[in-house]
Amino acid sequence: MDSDQRLHRIRLWLALFVTGLVLSGVTAFPLETETGWLSTWLHHLPAPSGLTGWIDRCHEALKQTNAAYPFLAYGTDWLAFGHLTIAVAFYGPWRDPVRNKWVIQFGMIACAGVIPLALICGPIRGIPFWWSVVDMSFGVFGVLPLIPVWRHTTALERALEGALERALERSTTPAGVPAAAAQPPPDGCPRAVI
Repeated sequence: MDSDQRLHRIRLWLALFVTGLVLSGVTAFPLETETGWLSTWLHHLPAPSGLTGWIDRCHEALKQTNAAYPFLAYGTDWLAFGHLTIAVAFYGPWRDPVRNKWVIQFGMIACAGVIPLALICGPIRGIPFWWSVVDMSFGVFGVLPLIPVWRHTTALERALEGALERALERSTTPAGVPAAAAQPPPDGCPRAVI
């Protein structure tokens, strides 16, 4: 697989991941409306009673809280902003995955962090365990597109390093003149050698 194909695949997987982040962010704004719709749908579907009861309870809590204390929803506005901001950070790997490999690592670590957060904070906040499992699935499904991004980026990095080494070996240096050092990329920002 050549570098262009790898870059294309990296961008496809990143597009999927960023779409998930954006959807998670945007849907954190109208929670009362969304839980109302979900509650209505669940009452018309053959849904488990535990799920229907939980969504009804969440919707009622949001409705009462927004009526009496609307400023508390500002917390979920910041949650939405956080998702959208993290999505923007993945523009770096979109442009140059090798140079911005750390962003991919950050995303994978964040996905792994969802699991202990749900396991620790879920019981403290009175969240049913099965709903914590749903929350943990966001970390699992979130890391799935990042795994091929990581693999393709690592392969692309090795290919670029190999091409640089071959280019340096091919360069002819007159006797007694030291070989030229590798030049920085055109944008002037050095790349880390891993």
